[in-house]
Amino acid sequence: MSHVARMRPKCAQTNPVDGCVVWAPVKSIWFFSMLAVAMVAGPMTFSWSALTVCGLLTAFTLCFGHSVGLHRLLIHRSFRCPLWLEYCMVLTGVLVGMGGPREMLYMHDIRDWSQRQPACHDFYVHRSRIWKDWFWNLHCELKLKHPPEFQPEARVTKSKFYRCLDAGWMLAQVPLAVLLFIYGDFAWVVWGVCVRICLSLTGHWFVGYLAHNTGPQTWLVDGAAVQGHNLPGLGLITMGEAWHNNHHAFPESARLGIDQGQIDPGWWLLSVLNRVGLVWDLQQPADLPVRHELRSVKQPAFANLRPDSSAPVPVFTGSSVAGLR
Repeated sequence: MSHVARMRPKCAQTNPVDGCVVWAPVKSIWFFSMLAVAMVAGPMTFSWSALTVCGLLTAFTLCFGHSVGLHRLLIHRSFRCPLWLEYCMVLTGVLVGMGGPREMLYMHDIRDWSQRQPACHDFYVHRSRIWKDWFWNLHCELKLKHPPEFQPEARVTKSKFYRCLDAGWMLAQVPLAVLLFIYGDFAWVVWGVCVRICLSLTGHWFVGYLAHNTGPQTWLVDGAAVQGHNLPGLGLITMGEAWHNNHHAFPESARLGIDQGQIDPGWWLLSVLNRVGLVWDLQQPADLPVRHELRSVKQPAFANLRPDSSAPVPVFTGSSVAGLR
């Protein structure tokens, strides 16, 4: 399915192939600044408490903010929650340092739309040499000659909160830096902001690079230029995002680790929040419409456990997505 709701073709020439990669100064200078501070001040200010703060904040912002808030909620609307909780999640996701809500929507959707076409530019294929792909993704952007029209929802464009985050997503680090300095010291600021952002951005790119090049596959999307791969062993540190083949197959599923043994901390968090009534309508593969272009290359069997019930629904098996309905 090449359709991505927020991306609308402008004309018959709209395509994800014709374009050129250009340097993105804001994106590049932002990452380079964080990297420079981390490399210079990081070793000078190292302490075990600073390292602990860095680790805890990295895990929290990636899980609660990026994976659950930005990816599964804002982008894919795979569950529902109160607006105040959505804002908390998205703000936490912005602290990862990739951009504001509207920018994250665009970056994700233009990539997904491109990957679902029969062919797309190498920028979105992730099959260039690793250093070239690193430079492209962390310092550049793709300018398509005939891009689709981006039409985000009114709930995003008309939200004053999201407009503020879009305009000042870099400044969102300032209150956090102040708190780290008050309760710790300058080392906490260096490690809790600069080192954390470098690790998060580099890790996000590297996991994406691996997930489009290597690893087992259960599903293939016919007609798509790019297929996803699962990355066994990385489920915990990626907050469940390592199960990228599952995500390509079921983008609107709130549960990414759908097979037995696939660790998915983001789903664990959602299950807890569901039990206390803070999130609901959690979508799983069995809840989604059949994708006729999706076919199985193995025969998975997984119990589709719903967090609002102690009893599992039937285990689904089969060689096609129809077996999941």
